Amino acid sequence: MTTKTHFEIAVLPGDGIGVEVIAPTVRLLEQLASRSDSFTLGFKHCDAGALHYQKTGEALPDATMDSCRSADAILLGAMGWPELRYPDGTEIAPQLDLRTEFQLFAGVRPIRSIPGIPSALSDARGADIDFVLIRESVEGLFALRNEGVVIDDREARDTMVITRAICEQLFDFAFAYTRERKKAGTPGRLTCVDKANVFASLAFFRKIFDERHAGFSDIAVEHAYVDATALNMIKKPWAFDVMVTENMFGDILSDLGAGLMGGMGFAPSADIGINNAVFQPSHGSAPDIAGKGMANPTAAILSGAMMLEWLGTRYTNPAALAAGRQLRDAVDRAFQAGLAPYEIGGKDGTSAIADAVEAALEQEHA
Repeated sequence: MTTKTHFEIAVLPGDGIGVEVIAPTVRLLEQLASRSDSFTLGFKHCDAGALHYQKTGEALPDATMDSCRSADAILLGAMGWPELRYPDGTEIAPQLDLRTEFQLFAGVRPIRSIPGIPSALSDARGADIDFVLIRESVEGLFALRNEGVVIDDREARDTMVITRAICEQLFDFAFAYTRERKKAGTPGRLTCVDKANVFASLAFFRKIFDERHAGFSDIAVEHAYVDATALNMIKKPWAFDVMVTENMFGDILSDLGAGLMGGMGFAPSADIGINNAVFQPSHGSAPDIAGKGMANPTAAILSGAMMLEWLGTRYTNPAALAAGRQLRDAVDRAFQAGLAPYEIGGKDGTSAIADAVEAALEQEHA
């Protein structure tokens, strides 16, 4: 008798449309797990977010943090609400606290054309976009985000932090990730994106990147300045394979990448550390459409697929890895058949999109 591996997932739906896109994602994940002889999934829903802060004074309760700490993976919706802030005026963003608490140094942002979704580019090769941006997620200009100072109302200062310890982990992860993509037929090329010609911190960033390349000589490398990278993401995004960059640069470039895909509602993400990982759509809580059934759940569903693939790789469970690929393929087939979210001017809402993906999974299973 085969013993199934059980994966416990902490689910943080969060605020606004986060709740709306996480619900169908969990349903689809449960559907995949119910078919497997090799793994099961348990979901524990946890409180967190700006609206929870409004009610209780806590944005990320200790009980939720404990659940996240003991879980095999964390699935997060979206958090934040424009009108709700901490006393110092900063946004309520527990997702950033999770990155810091668990040292989730590698923010993985796949940028991939989805069949049936019009490219933002006029060039026909817009349909060939398939690259990954890896964003350092705990340092850079975000490292001291709560410690910026305003001096006598005449100047403000924030500090960029780049450490060898985090960079070495980040670059080793990025090289290994590129190697895995190469096995699937991609070029096997990693681009270090920085501004090393101006900032000593980013020259240090590049120096460590070059040092770590010595352990991955099978991977081709390139260097690029962030401004030129932004230009080329518009001119020739199909030329990229994997990029690795500083936190703030990655924050900006990943939104540009989401635009290439069709919008934030299509853009999944993962924040990965040595022992923990959070999977979440790249979009925010979208108060303007919350409760209207208009949210695009695709990014959340694809983040769920990334979670299954990560669990399958981490725990050597080929069935979980395959299930992640099945879910991503089902998304492609559903959109190829004509889905059109409100986000791109269509009329398909949250339920219609989730139902179409579920139908595509059922069709494959049949």
